[in-house]
Amino acid sequence: MTATANSTLTHVDPKQTREAYTRPLDLQLIIRLFRYMKPHAARRNWLFLLVIVRSIQLPLLALVTAHILSGPIVAASREAAVGGTVSYWGIWRGTALFGILALITQFTMHYRRRLSLELGESVVRDLRRDMFEHLQKLTMSFYDRTMLGRVISRMTGDIEAVRSGVQELFFVALVAGGQMIIAAAIMLWTNVWLFALLLMMVPMQWVIGRYFRPQLSKAHRTTRESFSRVTANLAESVNGIRVTQSFARQDRNASMFGDLVYDHSTHHVTVARLSGIFSPLLDITSQVFTAMLFVGGGYLAMGGHIDLEVLFKFFFLSATFFVGAQSIAGLYLNALAVMAGAERIYRLLDTEPDWADAPDAIELPPIHGLVQFKDVTFGYDPDQPVLHHIKFIAKPGQTIAFVGHTGSGKSSILKLIAKFYQPTSGELLIDGYDIQRIRGDSLHHQMGIVLQQNFLFTGRVMDNIRFAKPDATDEQVIDAARKLDCLDIIESLPDGFNTHVGERGSNLSLGQCQLVCFTRAMLANPRIMILDEATSSVDTMTEARIQHALDILLKGRTSFVVAHRLSTIRHADLVLVLDHGRIVERGTHNELLATGGVYANLYKQFIRSSEG
Repeated sequence: MTATANSTLTHVDPKQTREAYTRPLDLQLIIRLFRYMKPHAARRNWLFLLVIVRSIQLPLLALVTAHILSGPIVAASREAAVGGTVSYWGIWRGTALFGILALITQFTMHYRRRLSLELGESVVRDLRRDMFEHLQKLTMSFYDRTMLGRVISRMTGDIEAVRSGVQELFFVALVAGGQMIIAAAIMLWTNVWLFALLLMMVPMQWVIGRYFRPQLSKAHRTTRESFSRVTANLAESVNGIRVTQSFARQDRNASMFGDLVYDHSTHHVTVARLSGIFSPLLDITSQVFTAMLFVGGGYLAMGGHIDLEVLFKFFFLSATFFVGAQSIAGLYLNALAVMAGAERIYRLLDTEPDWADAPDAIELPPIHGLVQFKDVTFGYDPDQPVLHHIKFIAKPGQTIAFVGHTGSGKSSILKLIAKFYQPTSGELLIDGYDIQRIRGDSLHHQMGIVLQQNFLFTGRVMDNIRFAKPDATDEQVIDAARKLDCLDIIESLPDGFNTHVGERGSNLSLGQCQLVCFTRAMLANPRIMILDEATSSVDTMTEARIQHALDILLKGRTSFVVAHRLSTIRHADLVLVLDHGRIVERGTHNELLATGGVYANLYKQFIRSSEG
């Protein structure tokens, strides 16, 4: 497939990528994430209330501390210095007030954290559910061009980044911002001139942020992309481990994976290096203000222009203000990672299927199995057709076989019949209904598909067969195996129908896997059967047993068969020979042999290879 066919998930314009790497926090992404809180409005609203309360509590603690130090303690020390009677009542009262406020503050923090964790988990659960549902709706072309590891990284690493954003960053940032605003308002109300010293720090922080923001943004997004490459390579390596070991590629693959891990580590180091410079520079501004407060505030206090309590208030409130500023700065670094993850998640969610059922598509009624190709042309890339003007009719109950070299278009025809893809031009009719005007699920409910390497899910054999008909009883499953005359083979497994199936059917032989898949199809009782290389990977003895099961399975159904072993299609009602996406011969097995054409030559080659 060409790059033009790629979705935004796997192909992004370089200019747009550069802009995405360097832009600040995306308000639209934040709003979209915020919408996921709407179903949990009660918990969200309580959180906002607790955020407001905690934003007020932290500056109040600073005010109470300043009042105790500048009021009762200073007064008591002065009385003690002149030999007067020292009263501790004010100190005890202030300490009690501080203790009560501190206790309430911790109580607020507990519930703020608890609710944010619960809300974050709910948002992540809903987001992950929506991503999975969206993946189920994407067409086969998406999976043909997208690496498994990239999808997994979005469902794992990117989702976890969003979880951190909702649970930790968002509400902590609101608290930090709130305490900064309240602390600043109190300081402005207390003394304008000292507050002016604080404002002098703003340009310094703006310059620092302006310099580091684009670098940090790019570094975090690049780190997320490199992690996606690591997971993609890992998934591919695990799936292909048999090939790797067969060709002794372990060292080479390990070296390639090591390069990807090293690259990912390098990006992490870049983030750490930039963060290690950014955070201390922001902290310097608070130290500079403290020094200026010592000079300016001390001068005003010693000159009698301000009370000592004002100076104490500024010391503690400014500490609250800068702690909030530094917290937001640290959160900003993490927020960039959250934005990088959210961007990639929504890039997936915004990926539209290449096609979808028409809005007025109808539910396909029970069919007889009449399939017609009327001048069908198809290409995975519309500009590069792989099928040209395909015409044939499959009558109900007939078996149609497809023969041809690899890449001739056999599997592409099957994908069109299964409505995994749509014809580029022409008509494909099922019982007279245009396949583009019917609902895909209503067709699939009346269709069975068996592939060369059918997928078995982890679980029992019984559950894998029942996958075709979830409400089927155990007796119905067993009866389906009995009808296929393969009940003895399944019952001979270690635990019969309760035998555990490993990942991708790893602990069953190919023949056993195929018979399980045939039984699954038999249980579904489809009107149309599709078999793609269903016997090409099994031994001759097993093939004979599978062929017997196939004869039973295909009886009375419209069937479409692709097989390299031409012995499996001798009794087909119609054989279509394809070459470079065109039907070059058609007829029965005996008719095609009599013509001495392409099929006859293929059959002779098959006979020679069988005898050899």
